[in-house]
Amino acid sequence: MGALAQVVRSLPRPVDPNLLVGTDHFDDAGVYKLDASTALVLTVDFFPPLVDDPYQFGRIAAANSLSDVYAMGGRPVTVLNIVGFPDKDVPVEVLGEILRGGAERVTAAGAVVAGGHSVRDTEIKFGLAVTGIVHPEKILTNGGAQIGDVLVLTKPIGSGVLTTAAKKDMISQDDLAESIDVMADLNKGACEAALEVGVHACTDITGFGLIGHAFELAQASGVAVEIDAGKVPLLERTLELARAGVVTRAHKSNLEHLAEGFAADNVDETLVKVLADAQTSGGLLLSVRQDRVDALVSALQGRNTRAAAVIGRVLAPHEEPASVTLRGR
Repeated sequence: MGALAQVVRSLPRPVDPNLLVGTDHFDDAGVYKLDASTALVLTVDFFPPLVDDPYQFGRIAAANSLSDVYAMGGRPVTVLNIVGFPDKDVPVEVLGEILRGGAERVTAAGAVVAGGHSVRDTEIKFGLAVTGIVHPEKILTNGGAQIGDVLVLTKPIGSGVLTTAAKKDMISQDDLAESIDVMADLNKGACEAALEVGVHACTDITGFGLIGHAFELAQASGVAVEIDAGKVPLLERTLELARAGVVTRAHKSNLEHLAEGFAADNVDETLVKVLADAQTSGGLLLSVRQDRVDALVSALQGRNTRAAAVIGRVLAPHEEPASVTLRGR
């Protein structure tokens, strides 16, 4: 997280006025304006398998890639498959199942697979390069949160813990089923609800965890964020497994990157680790005006999102220009 930020900041800045969203605030996707009513939303993501079932891995990886377009308020239109595959060691039928799973999620999103590229690799990797569209005046970014806003989360946290536990044979595939369903679920409905009600800011929860992405939102918006740890929804068995030592290594680097920008007040240490832990295809974190919270929760529930949890608030910054505080009881 920190090393990548340093590298990106050292690169020349684009000067094209049609680049509406670039790398300045580490938004979920880039946005390029075509005309007064249309802008492209551009993103790419891929990673190794998190689950044993190749079909489900394909669905999860595709949902994760598509999520970045939804986080910008966009609609996915076309995708390109990105594949790394050890064809000498793994039957090609496995790749067929991965691509089939990915295509299923792309179709569910209303987009089409336009092609792709593959390379021989030492391990399987899969993801998508996604192109979406959005109206230039309806873009959602992580930089619009306003003091007094309320934060709403649309999926439970815990996929990092559960997939790690499965790799260590600490849980059964049945125990992993809920996590797979959540990761493969599209953020389409959450995006539609956010646009319908009107939110100030949005980001999706992935590799930097809930705390890390909340910090990015705070930093981009120039505000402080306070999260009520007890109100964050968790996947079943997440805390139990985390207390047994099952968390990804990402939680440590995520917290180190925040440094003085993060504080925990009366929060169980294990829960802090869980909320900083990397997620795959997590939900949207939405910053919405106080008087629109009920409407947003209703709109999310009406679209059967995995969660519609009011988890925090946006405050004026204190000593730090941006910060995240995790509050306990």
